Amino acid sequence: MEVLVVGIPAIAVLFAHDHFGYALVSGLVGAAVLPLRRRWPRVAVVLCLPAMVGGLGWAPTIVALFALGRAQPRMKPLVFWVLLASVVALAPVLITQSLGVGALVLTVAFVLLAAGAPVALGALVALRQQLADSLRRLEEATEAELRAKAEMARADERARIAREIHDAVGHHVTLIAVESAALATTTAERGVKETSVRLRGLAKQALEEMRATLGLSTAGQPTGLDSIPDLVGQARAAGVDVQLSSELGDEHDVPPAVERAAYRVVQEALTNASKHAPGAGIRVRLARCDGSLRIVVSNAAPCGEAVEVGSGGSGLAGLSERVQMAGGRLNAGPSEDGGFELVAVLPQLR
Repeated sequence: MEVLVVGIPAIAVLFAHDHFGYALVSGLVGAAVLPLRRRWPRVAVVLCLPAMVGGLGWAPTIVALFALGRAQPRMKPLVFWVLLASVVALAPVLITQSLGVGALVLTVAFVLLAAGAPVALGALVALRQQLADSLRRLEEATEAELRAKAEMARADERARIAREIHDAVGHHVTLIAVESAALATTTAERGVKETSVRLRGLAKQALEEMRATLGLSTAGQPTGLDSIPDLVGQARAAGVDVQLSSELGDEHDVPPAVERAAYRVVQEALTNASKHAPGAGIRVRLARCDGSLRIVVSNAAPCGEAVEVGSGGSGLAGLSERVQMAGGRLNAGPSEDGGFELVAVLPQLR
């Protein structure tokens, strides 16, 4: 591109003059300094003006004036440069030639047009680019505003659904807790009282977890790896035979998102095993494997009929989605001894 910008004016100068002299040299110098227009357009125009005195500077000066118009598309400064170039071009003509009024007017008009046209064209190109950039930014701002409005609408809808879930489910869970407390205070049987107290605690925990999940409470119950032993203890208190083994140690250094997913994996696995394999022993194993957290929950063949407690949850499908969101994978299926095994691998261990 630069070769053409310099070469075409230089060729125009060479073809316009057939002998060596000031006009030819100054015209070629004006063409040679045109690469300066990109960074210093005013300097390029000034260096082209001596060629205007010699009469062969129009070709490089037009290119320099166009670059100046693009670099500084403001009217007042551009008028000054147009007048300067016109005066430099007219001075030799007015000094060396005697023109009539008509010829003088036409000469001045031609010079002003020749100097002003490239400047105006350069300014128009620059303004067009600025307008295009402004329209692009406006479109981006409009799209961002629409996305923000859509996200706000989704957030409002989620908040509405959360309130409805809290009001409906929270009401029933609260009644369970209240009636469990009433049963514990009215019964004389020790086993019934212990079960009622435990049921009341589970109801309160379910209510707090629901509030924390829906964003209606910041307290919530612990849902990390350190809480898995408590989770296993609750299952044992309910009469479930559960064995827990962990190779992580106290300083496991697992990211919070992975901890929450691991907790939910064990929670859902214990719930499913209790429902579908009552009386069967359950083993929960936590271990490291190639920089990942590996969770294996297995149970033997069931000793009784499955417990029917409804199918309101999303089960393994929802659990698999949660594990995938944490960057892991979940496999579950029957084991060789007639039982069931669930294996979750959660990466991103620090």
